[in-house]
Amino acid sequence: MPTTDSARAADAADVSHAANETGAADRASGRPTDLRSDTVTRPSDAMRRAMAEAEVGDDVFGDDPTVNALQERIAGLLGFEDALFVSSGTQSNLCALLTHCGRGDEYIAGQMAHLYRWEGGGAAVLGGIQPQPLPHRADGTLDPQDIAAAVKPDDPHFARTRLLCLENTIGGRAVSPDYLKTATGLARDHGLATHLDGARLFNAAVASGDDPYAQARLIAGHFDSVSVCFSKGLGAPVGSALVGSREFVNGARRWRKVLGGGMRQAGVLAAAALHALDHHVARLADDHAHAALFADGLKDLEGLTIEPSGTNMVFATPAPGIDTDDLSDRLARRGLLCAGYPGQLRFVFHLDVTRADTERAVRIVRETLAETATR
Repeated sequence: MPTTDSARAADAADVSHAANETGAADRASGRPTDLRSDTVTRPSDAMRRAMAEAEVGDDVFGDDPTVNALQERIAGLLGFEDALFVSSGTQSNLCALLTHCGRGDEYIAGQMAHLYRWEGGGAAVLGGIQPQPLPHRADGTLDPQDIAAAVKPDDPHFARTRLLCLENTIGGRAVSPDYLKTATGLARDHGLATHLDGARLFNAAVASGDDPYAQARLIAGHFDSVSVCFSKGLGAPVGSALVGSREFVNGARRWRKVLGGGMRQAGVLAAAALHALDHHVARLADDHAHAALFADGLKDLEGLTIEPSGTNMVFATPAPGIDTDDLSDRLARRGLLCAGYPGQLRFVFHLDVTRADTERAVRIVRETLAETATR
């Protein structure tokens, strides 16, 4: 079960202390502040101890007790019958698509949805499943009218529309439960199953301001299956879980094996995920606060339009004439790493980033833009 409030406070203090030590060590060693993604985190000493002490077995035979405990925990936490521990969010989403859909079937997703755009086209390549991408609205959601219009008629000329896939958070933005209820209800009215790419589900839950465990369960409850990552904001080194009905997870387990994802003594990894669920959920609010501090420190900066997401991401669009790749390179030379996209930079805050790191990042961006103005 989730920890008590007092235990959570103690956990948060421990994590904060570890992050401060990590940040201080990084600055002393000359390591850059790495805001490329929340996947770059390093296991804390406490998480490493949990991994070292994990009881293990052979998970392919179903007898790794720590993996079994994690699967039971995340399934119960999100309100599902069963769960499957997998190596990555990409594998989790792919197992879901292959389980929900067959060859010649179709899934609906957003143009910028991770499982459509950033996962190598796995469903089409390996499953013969056709994607039907839709444009996003400004808040990252899909227009319900577009969803309804995309559902194909029962006619041999068309792929069979089987599944609606949504993402929360999307581009760092938390999607409202009311929207999720509307969109998934519409999908069910059209006979579609529903899947949530909840890689950063707990960021969305924490952003609500309510109990994050209860909120995560509320969000997940709108879907037939949910993928959730442990290796992003939660800070585990590896792993995701796919949750759903017992029948669905049995099917997904078969696909995991086909995809080469059967892990053996995986309890050492599952222990890290269990530790993260116990100790790293509530503290996601720190990442959100650091992202807001960073965005606020740059909001009046000429030459850069700042777009906070409301969770742990900040996007920055350089003014015309400022080359994004060049700006990213110059930030890196000053000790600040970020992710570069065409015409945009992304900064992602995580448990290895302290307030001091955040303030330093603001200074680096301001100094670099000032240098740009004098070139």
